[in-house]
Amino acid sequence: MKLITFAVPCYNSAAYMNKCIDSLLVAGDDIEIILINDGSKDDTGKIADGYASRYPDIVRAIHQENGGHGEGVNQGLRNATGLYYKVVDSDDWVDEDSLMLVMGKLREFAASEAPVDLLITNYVYEHVEDNTSFTQQYRRTFPEDRIFTWEEVGRFKPTQYLLMHSVIYRTEVLRKSGIVLPKHTFYVDNIFVYQPLPDAKTMYYLNTDLYRYFIGRSDQSVNEKVMLKRINQQLKVTRLMIDSYNLEELGKAQPKLANYMLRYLSMMMAISTVLLSVDGSYKAVLKQKALWSYLRKSNPVTYRKIKYSSLGGMTNMPGRLGRKLTVDAYRIARRVYKFN
Repeated sequence: MKLITFAVPCYNSAAYMNKCIDSLLVAGDDIEIILINDGSKDDTGKIADGYASRYPDIVRAIHQENGGHGEGVNQGLRNATGLYYKVVDSDDWVDEDSLMLVMGKLREFAASEAPVDLLITNYVYEHVEDNTSFTQQYRRTFPEDRIFTWEEVGRFKPTQYLLMHSVIYRTEVLRKSGIVLPKHTFYVDNIFVYQPLPDAKTMYYLNTDLYRYFIGRSDQSVNEKVMLKRINQQLKVTRLMIDSYNLEELGKAQPKLANYMLRYLSMMMAISTVLLSVDGSYKAVLKQKALWSYLRKSNPVTYRKIKYSSLGGMTNMPGRLGRKLTVDAYRIARRVYKFN
């Protein structure tokens, strides 16, 4: 068994996938890299086959009809042989020094009787537009240098969440959770980092800046104009997350985990609401009302907690003036945090 499987979903990635793959190969023979060519129309498939030919004991190339990012993640998980599983998008990369630290820690976990379920590392936003970066780290939120559970987790900052970039799940935890991401849908990384959490009983935080998240390309899924065009997919993902758990029931067994998942769901509701406010059309207003109505009917308690939270209140202010204030606040936050 390999120590870790890196799944790299690729769609028309020929211009930049080499940097991603080369940064992973530094880890050596203990890893498996699965390159999923998601129906690309450029030389992505040829490049993937080239790596598989040069590194037959490390790299596998899988070619599939276009199914979207989520189906690339699903395909990687179906075929993974590694004890651990991490998704690395083809336009991102990992820091080589941090990767070696991660590999050392994974070897420790593999040698133990009960390998840790979830390894958490920092990630870095690499902004292409102005050549700046921002590191998301979790010091003072998670204990360091020891295994811990959710009951030992501290307070999260308002902008601090676990994203796909920061998590390395034990492969069997993902399979146990039953996660299958929807096809032809963007923003499914939110489901990936949300749905399996209750099955991750033990965690370890390694304070190193592993993942480099390349942000700022005009065609990226997190670009505001792109997100507005794909708002129905954002809404679909948010509804799937609403449906995935009864957070009140979960809170009886794991209150801190349930509180964190409530914060994450609040963030998803806020993003959807803000984007619909940015759109500002009559149809967008109806979609906004429909989303909040869906949450209220699905779980009235969760609805009240989110609606009357600080985040829910700021992003769901009534009327035209309320939507304008929401958009103004979003513009300020976007300039400060540069999250898309």
